[in-house]
Amino acid sequence: MTRLPEPEAGAAGGRDMRIVALIGTGHFLSHFYMLCLPPLFLAWRAEFDVSYAALGLTVALMSGTTAVLQTPVGFWVDRWGARPFLIGGTLLMALSVSAMAFAPVFWMILPLAVLSGIGNSVIHPADYAIMTGSVSKSFIGRAFALHTFTGNLGFALAPPVIALLLGVMDWRGALLTVGLLGVPVVVAILLQSGVLRDQAKPRAAEAASSHEVLLSRPMLLFFAFFLLSSMAGSGVQAWLVTVLGKLWGTPVLVASGALTGYMVGATCGTLVGGWIADKSKRNLLGMVTVLTLVAMALLLSLGLVPMPEVLLPVVAVVAGLALGTSRTPRDVMLKDACPPGQVGKVFGFVSAGLPLGSAITPVPIGLLIDAGYPMLVLPVVAGLLGLSLLCAGSAKESAARGQMVAAE
Repeated sequence: MTRLPEPEAGAAGGRDMRIVALIGTGHFLSHFYMLCLPPLFLAWRAEFDVSYAALGLTVALMSGTTAVLQTPVGFWVDRWGARPFLIGGTLLMALSVSAMAFAPVFWMILPLAVLSGIGNSVIHPADYAIMTGSVSKSFIGRAFALHTFTGNLGFALAPPVIALLLGVMDWRGALLTVGLLGVPVVVAILLQSGVLRDQAKPRAAEAASSHEVLLSRPMLLFFAFFLLSSMAGSGVQAWLVTVLGKLWGTPVLVASGALTGYMVGATCGTLVGGWIADKSKRNLLGMVTVLTLVAMALLLSLGLVPMPEVLLPVVAVVAGLALGTSRTPRDVMLKDACPPGQVGKVFGFVSAGLPLGSAITPVPIGLLIDAGYPMLVLPVVAGLLGLSLLCAGSAKESAARGQMVAAE
């Protein structure tokens, strides 16, 4: 399918924001549903008399199913189009969460968690395929940034929203309420689906070799880039409070404030990065490199230099802002490296490195702290970020070389 000419600037801006609003709302829900279950664990334990391990299995099944299925769903999105999968996936995700409200026994929640994970697996490949085909080139960085921002917002709001609902209704009513929120989102996507265009289809020769794309050197390096970045971020999120306490005797409240500052900076940074990516497309890799190096230096300083307590949150905010700002240019780099018509499978595959990275890091770093080496935690995080930059540089170079060869 040939991409249609872009409208005039004013019309394009309004259309772009409609697209981002539709896609972003579904992305918000996908992240919201991921974290709406943990606040219910105490109520479930009291009602169903199950272990904490069994309770944790609900989140593990939902997240694991999403991570495993993203890549095959990406292939289907590229072949059949993203809109049907986006609509069906969002509806399945919402109805599965709603159905948990009627579970008479705990074990019935587990297959519903899997079904919700199946619906959730559609979001990343479908969203990026639609944004690539629908959003104006001059707005694509900000579209990616807003997409990331809405997902982070879903993570942030899920626990307090569920807690507030539990204050006025039981857990069944709370789950049914948040689950049914997905229905009007699906209706809105259906009513507005005319503005959502699929990505351009690949030529026959490109489609024939599509199964080889994911095992190509650039895509494997991009996967490593996302994986290592996520491992580093997970290390900070899981252990910064503990590390500051053990190294400098930082009170929990102050250390928690530093972590919150880091997360706020990282979330706001995605929006800054989107604007920068749209305004300066010439050297995205250089931008990612400089910002990541700044974040590495600031994170190292938290673990190597004793600071006044009032300064810790400031340093953490700037570190998070630098790292968050680098994330949208990273996504744009990956989009630029995608072969035509294969955005779904590429983003499905590469973005699976994010939950995998988050799962890998906490236990080994916890063992490092148990062994009496908390001073090594932030250097390890910085080292992971440094390795991710090496992968980014190699991925960008390999992708550019491949595109030059294809153009000859």
